[in-house]
Amino acid sequence: MCFTPEDLQRLIRLRRSRSEERRKVLRASILLDSLEGLSDQAVADKNGVNRNTVVLCISKCLQFGLEAALNDFQRPGKPAQLTDDAKAWVLQLACQKPKDLGYSYELWTYQLLTQHIRQQCVSAGYPSLQKLSRSKLHHLLKTAALRPHKVRYYVEKRDPNFEPKMANVLHVYKEVEISNEGLIQGRLQELPMVTLSYDEKPGIQALANVSPEKPPVPDQQASLLRDYEYVRHGTLSLLAGIDLHTGQVTALVSDTHNSKDFIEFLTKLDQAYPPHQIIRLVLDNHSAHLSKETKSYLGTKPQRFQFVFTPTHGSWLNLIEVFFSKLTRSMLRELRVASKSELADRLRQYIRELNAAPVVFRWKYKMDEISLV
Repeated sequence: MCFTPEDLQRLIRLRRSRSEERRKVLRASILLDSLEGLSDQAVADKNGVNRNTVVLCISKCLQFGLEAALNDFQRPGKPAQLTDDAKAWVLQLACQKPKDLGYSYELWTYQLLTQHIRQQCVSAGYPSLQKLSRSKLHHLLKTAALRPHKVRYYVEKRDPNFEPKMANVLHVYKEVEISNEGLIQGRLQELPMVTLSYDEKPGIQALANVSPEKPPVPDQQASLLRDYEYVRHGTLSLLAGIDLHTGQVTALVSDTHNSKDFIEFLTKLDQAYPPHQIIRLVLDNHSAHLSKETKSYLGTKPQRFQFVFTPTHGSWLNLIEVFFSKLTRSMLRELRVASKSELADRLRQYIRELNAAPVVFRWKYKMDEISLV
């Protein structure tokens, strides 16, 4: 480095100054120490900086001169802000399906959407989006509460009479609630009508192990060990109704769940309850419940059965679904059997165990809105 006498005097004044910017004082000291023949590392140690700082200062001086070494280069500054129109265009794209824009994808990925925005932003009139980053896109979508890479499901109300049918089912549950209170308080000795919640659970798999299981061992094996391979022995259907007054479950295990099976279940109910009681069933619109065979059977039992149908896609209104959910979580989960026959036996045993200590299921949702007046 070569400096004029004026430059040297300036550097000396800067190094001694107590009012000049700290960065200029430091850089002047680095340049003067380097002129004295000290190594880069020695200069760094003397001034309390790292070697890279020394090298950068000297390099700037050699390439661009003293002024450049003492001052910072002009920086580009803060990136240009996106306009509201540009943001709206991004959100509008995120709300479209990729396949509608010529892609094979069903949903956007952040990478695909970022790439599409960068490619199309200039022609769309938003050149500021050419360098849009994935993180910036994520921030824009998060701010707008958009998650175009996700799918949520809903049930379309395809039954035009959904609300009246739901009210009818809830009306039945309210009647049951009042009747049960009457039985508990002794105001009623017997019910002229009993109400059951009914449905079928088809496709219960009979899965068998291929290899022996290994039981848990204290301090060695915390859980049951089971080979991941299994054998399918077919499926069974469970037709079940739960008495909403007593909690007792009436069940039929069958290979199928057609009209013949439903009629067999109704026959089982007919035999289980006194002949003078009306048996009211809350059930869905399955074809077996409305078939000619079922209607023919009901014709032989006048005034014995009464059906209350849930709305289409309204199975969640049926209390028996709570029973099936519990069955799946507590008994069927991880179940292994040697045959369909064993599966049927285990299901019947489960029902017997429940009926030994029955629990009355109660509906609570929107019950405060139901009046029998």
